[in-house]
Amino acid sequence: MGANTTSTLLMIRPVSFHFNEETAVNNYYQKKPEGESETEIQSQALEEFDNFVEKLEAKGIEVIVVNDTLKPETPDSIFPNNWVSFHHDGTVGLYPMYAENRRLERREDIFDLLEDKGFVISQEIHLTDFEHVNKFLEGTGSLILDRENKLAYAALSERTDPDVLQTFREQFGFRIVDFVANQSVNGERLPIYHTNVMMCLGDGFAVICLDSIDDLDDRAKVIESLEESDKEIIEITEDQKEQFAGNMLQVENQEGKKFIVMSESAYQSLEPEQIDRLLDHNEDIIHSSLNTIEKLGGGSARCMMAEVFLPKE
Repeated sequence: MGANTTSTLLMIRPVSFHFNEETAVNNYYQKKPEGESETEIQSQALEEFDNFVEKLEAKGIEVIVVNDTLKPETPDSIFPNNWVSFHHDGTVGLYPMYAENRRLERREDIFDLLEDKGFVISQEIHLTDFEHVNKFLEGTGSLILDRENKLAYAALSERTDPDVLQTFREQFGFRIVDFVANQSVNGERLPIYHTNVMMCLGDGFAVICLDSIDDLDDRAKVIESLEESDKEIIEITEDQKEQFAGNMLQVENQEGKKFIVMSESAYQSLEPEQIDRLLDHNEDIIHSSLNTIEKLGGGSARCMMAEVFLPKE
């Protein structure tokens, strides 16, 4: 396990995946189903999930799969990285969620399972009280963590509040690099709901849609921070971002070989030169079809993986 890459992932296997009306109000990547029944949608999502896990495990990456429960109803449980983060010192972070039905995803039994597997949890830091004042910070959806340099990149939005960011800084000791990232929606420039849609950070590189940062001072601030921390900047276009090319995650296997993980749509959107640059930093690219999950959930590969950095006994 490196400073920024882990070989252990937590993933939640869905039992009732479907379009979530509560999140669609500001997640403009979500698309309503077109005639498919909820049974068909769940079946397609489950197939995509299982194939994805199989590809990760085939490369030697440990995936801890936890089944979702039918009650309470949590259509977005497949995206656990939004409500929890795990850290090298045994800290677990729990985060305030915008949608009320997403708050039901938080499960203490998952922590018991991790401890049964030998992981050490020394403390829990709860930022969830901010939900009472309608301020939110949705885990590593809102935060792109450079754990080695103790930097947290955050695109401000309804889901990423400056006050909660300040508390995160105080509690976790990360310096905040905040900015606004936008996307075009019906002719308007509106905030992207999560930072991890337009940015990915790996060892030695950053994939980022700089064109989405309209304010040039913000853009310069982000570039300067990345360059100061010796990250090669691999730019993606706004069109590629729409195909979830920013929603990648670097992981490593049990042998320490590094891989970059993304969806099939993200992979197909990349230019050969971008792929080559990614392969300069990675053993291989893991990509899997997540079309149903992307369309209805408005999230992709990175959103499905909660990185487990906890120490072991």
